[in-house]
Amino acid sequence: MKKSFLNLLGPGLLFAGAAIGVSHLVQSTRAGADFGFGLLWALLIVNIFKYPFFQFGPRYASATGETLLDGYKKLGKYVLVSYYILNFATMFTIQAAVTIVTASLASNIFGFTNDLVIWSIIIMFISVIILGIGKYKLLDNLMKYIILTLTISTILAVNIALFSTQKGFSFQQIVPSGTAQITFLIAFLGWMPAPLDISIWHSIWSVEKSKTTFEKIKPKHAIFDFNVGYIGTFFLGVCFVMLGALVMYRSGESFSSKGTVFASQLINLYTKNLGDFSYLFIGIAAFTTMFSTTLTTLDASPRAMSKTSTLIFNKKTKASYWFWMLFLAIGTFLILKYFLSDMGFLVKIATVLSFLTAPFYAILNYILITGEHTPKKHRPGLGLRILSITGIVFLIAFSIWFLLNL
Repeated sequence: MKKSFLNLLGPGLLFAGAAIGVSHLVQSTRAGADFGFGLLWALLIVNIFKYPFFQFGPRYASATGETLLDGYKKLGKYVLVSYYILNFATMFTIQAAVTIVTASLASNIFGFTNDLVIWSIIIMFISVIILGIGKYKLLDNLMKYIILTLTISTILAVNIALFSTQKGFSFQQIVPSGTAQITFLIAFLGWMPAPLDISIWHSIWSVEKSKTTFEKIKPKHAIFDFNVGYIGTFFLGVCFVMLGALVMYRSGESFSSKGTVFASQLINLYTKNLGDFSYLFIGIAAFTTMFSTTLTTLDASPRAMSKTSTLIFNKKTKASYWFWMLFLAIGTFLILKYFLSDMGFLVKIATVLSFLTAPFYAILNYILITGEHTPKKHRPGLGLRILSITGIVFLIAFSIWFLLNL
């Protein structure tokens, strides 16, 4: 019996759900607002050069039945320990960044309170309940409808903006200069389409899907599923840059770094083009997108830390996943409670950190997928290997360029 198109999709849409969040709603619209269409080159290049390293997650999982973390251990326990330390150092900032954007949208749409910390607590509490009741299967099913809703609303908004704009626009590409612009570019590249450690999450979700469906996912299906999610994230990234460029570029208005103000500006990007009647519909689409990111990160980081702990200490603890989820939620709350000066700074820290750590994950994924631990028939071909090496050079070179321009 042939599988339906939707049944083939799963971890790839979870990838999209995790990716289409801050990088798209915040960074891409800001890129369009500040640079017009001038950073489309960066969007294209980073999606091309990051592609192999994201793809290696589901490729390795479907070829071996293991997560990338299992593979890292085979490369050497020190590799796994390095990941453990790195992930521990960054996961709270990442979770705080996505949660505060979600809370800002919730405050703008639903009112109730303007206290973003209270909204963050509510959002994380609901996320924990969903993950506790529905586990992976509910997460998998929810994502298909969330991504579809956002895609339709975004395409509508962009098309109406294109046909209603009265101003001309240029496709001249811009290379940022100066510390502020270069920092923004690196932050933009850092989470576009997503941080590279999501390749690890993707491999975990792939293994989890095999458990819930009771059948091994074929490599060609896993890569097809990934490609659908990846192409979707790239397409929507372009759409958000266009929306920022068409509505806000050279308008005299700029995005605020304050969460509630930014959320209002973001939703107005849509309503200016679709009309005031669409405010609630668009607001909910934007909120569900960010909520999906908060939900997937709150699921994935604890899964990754739980799996890593098991592999390092050779001891499986039944409640490990829930321990890490609670620990992550408390850590996120403390950051938002005591270190929240503005949303923009928090997002910038998280995205820059993700870019600077990208070469680490890129090199590990390449070594693992091309080495003895991956069956020969599932190793990438020459073209993908060349792209991978070029991508590693790109990530390292841009990181050095950024550090030299600080």
